[in-house]
Amino acid sequence: MSDIMKKFSLEGKVALVTGAAYGIGFAIAEGLAAAGAKIVFNCRGQEHMDKALADYKAKGIDAKGYICDVTKEDEVKKMVASIKEEMGSVDILVNNAGIIKRIPMAEMSVEDFRQVIDIDLTAAFIVSKAVLPDMMEKRSGKIINICSMMSELGRETVSAYASAKGGLKMLTRNIASEYGGYNIQCNGIGPGYIATPQTAPLRERQADGSRHPFDSFIIAKTPAERWGDPEDLMGAAVFLASPASDFVNGHILYVDGGILAYIGKQP
Repeated sequence: MSDIMKKFSLEGKVALVTGAAYGIGFAIAEGLAAAGAKIVFNCRGQEHMDKALADYKAKGIDAKGYICDVTKEDEVKKMVASIKEEMGSVDILVNNAGIIKRIPMAEMSVEDFRQVIDIDLTAAFIVSKAVLPDMMEKRSGKIINICSMMSELGRETVSAYASAKGGLKMLTRNIASEYGGYNIQCNGIGPGYIATPQTAPLRERQADGSRHPFDSFIIAKTPAERWGDPEDLMGAAVFLASPASDFVNGHILYVDGGILAYIGKQP
């Protein structure tokens, strides 16, 4: 292996990816594993855990799963301690767990708003706080927060999600500011619109063969003229998790096909 490729190696590193049972988190974990990392992840329930472990096994990845609600600090502390005992302390943390509730702000309950903030923002604080002491002791660590284009932009019905992801962007910058002196890098990835099972209904062809209106909207707003694939996020994750990014800190890397750079096609 050439010296430059060694910079991207994660051989022997322990990577905790929250909410990595499927979708974007699973793809990121798959990418980190391909670069040599040992993968650990959490689920809130045993049913999702069993399916995820089977899916990892099918990919040839020997992942370790823990039942843990990342919004509960006691559960997170217990999980991080178990990882340290069984696998070694966490070298790489990817705060991926998240939800979205598409409800107009004037109709959204405070309880729904708080739930989105709790899972998408507060959980990232809780898990980062839990792994930081070992990273500080080792004077080495990588934290990657999965942000969003809604870290920069607003859109109808996503007031809670945009608030959380905007906050996550600033949490990223603050962790970088506060712990950069310990050789800890905290960066974010901002995915664009990614083709996952959750977004499949938005990409289904209509009865007349035309695109779904939202699909047409995204294609028109994306210079790449396509949705992203989960695999499109692997390279960014490996880079930000590896020694290749040791002088990159507090940065949000948008993997969006160019949406944020583009005003859109002229009608």
